[in-house]
Amino acid sequence: MSMNAARYTEEGLTTSAPQNTNIRWFVCALLFAATTINYMDRSVFALIEPLLHKLPFMGWDFTKDNAHQTVFDDNFGNIVICFQIAYGVGFLFAGRIIDKLGTKVGYAFAIGIWAFSSMSHSLVFSVAGFCLARVFLGIGESGNFPAAIKATSEWFPTEERAKAVGIFNSGSNISSIIAPALVALVTAKWGWRAAFITTGSMGTIWLVVWLCFPYNRLRRGSTQTQANLEADFAISSSNGGDKTLPYSVLLQRPGLYAFSIGKALTDGVWWFYLFYLPEFLNRNYGLNLRQEYCYLVTVYGVSSVGSIAGGWLSGFLINRGHTVNFGRKITMLICALLVLPVVFVPHLGGLFPNNAWPATILIALAAAAHQGWSANLFSTPGDMFPSTAVSTVVGVGGAMGALGGAAFTWIVKRNLSLHQLLVFTMAAAAYIVSLVIFQILVPRLGIISHPNDEPPTDSALA
Repeated sequence: MSMNAARYTEEGLTTSAPQNTNIRWFVCALLFAATTINYMDRSVFALIEPLLHKLPFMGWDFTKDNAHQTVFDDNFGNIVICFQIAYGVGFLFAGRIIDKLGTKVGYAFAIGIWAFSSMSHSLVFSVAGFCLARVFLGIGESGNFPAAIKATSEWFPTEERAKAVGIFNSGSNISSIIAPALVALVTAKWGWRAAFITTGSMGTIWLVVWLCFPYNRLRRGSTQTQANLEADFAISSSNGGDKTLPYSVLLQRPGLYAFSIGKALTDGVWWFYLFYLPEFLNRNYGLNLRQEYCYLVTVYGVSSVGSIAGGWLSGFLINRGHTVNFGRKITMLICALLVLPVVFVPHLGGLFPNNAWPATILIALAAAAHQGWSANLFSTPGDMFPSTAVSTVVGVGGAMGALGGAAFTWIVKRNLSLHQLLVFTMAAAAYIVSLVIFQILVPRLGIISHPNDEPPTDSALA
């Protein structure tokens, strides 16, 4: 099949862009910075929680102990829920909007919303004000991954895509190392409002760099896989001049369900590691937040290595002559197997009651495997859908991930104290189950599938 960069003749995009240029790694660096800022912005509210006790409208009662702060806990929880709902719902719309506007404009629109929403927290004087700011923050931040994954499909060849995803996705871990120290420094000098201005300002600086970068003019042409996918989906779509594929076409493709189920089953496990690890270390080993820091940094640091290594491995296998299907799925299988030892974590408290390192190491291994898994799972939409639909697919999968995360959080909340083995067993098994379902729905990645059971043509298999 001879289709290549000529498919990308839309306004502002040249077909003579170099196919192998280091500029793509500058783009990857921008995606990494955006993801780091994204997670820093959302984490500030949790990090300043002790300072919120002094705000009268939050309802902290200084005549009661920490375990009986019903009003404060209710207000704090409602504010957090506002973000979670907006973030999950926002995925459904963010991906579609980015596919329609294009990566450069869509990404700028998303980070503009979340950067200014982050800074707007500094103007809040009520619970309702925090809720409103968190809603807009969630809506804006929901555009990060649909836009970033779309960008990797436009800038990176198939064998490098998972590596690029692994690098920028590691920003979610780096933010967990940087944000606590940065927020502590800023709040100590200028108060809690300055923390939101600081991280929000980082987003505006990124936005200026992004708008100045000639994204469309320098973008590479389509890979052979993307060219084949565009031709295949063009047969199914009768959408006139609109290059955005309709949902009626996307819903016919099993790849949409495979990706969405994978996100739904595994995203909650990652949020469990992020949100409940401090509580787990405190209740099982009696560690306070200061004592936990080295353990938390270890988990986040190892996770970053896993994210990059998982993305590198699938690309290495593809470059060695293996198919995209083999490279992606073997790497995902290895990651799924590396998660399994986490099932032993509940037993380590009895074996090493005064040493949290054995449990921390197993959790770090599982978290690293998750990030390697995620780097490859996030790469599969580009293996199954043209770039004009990637953000939409990632958005649907992200929404399902948020729903699955909420469901798993509900299970954790009810069982972590008394039934830790159940929670860690579910966390260990989620990846194997997800991969089996993915294999059933999409037996071969990189091969054009025809929803009406039409045999693929020779050119489609090229």
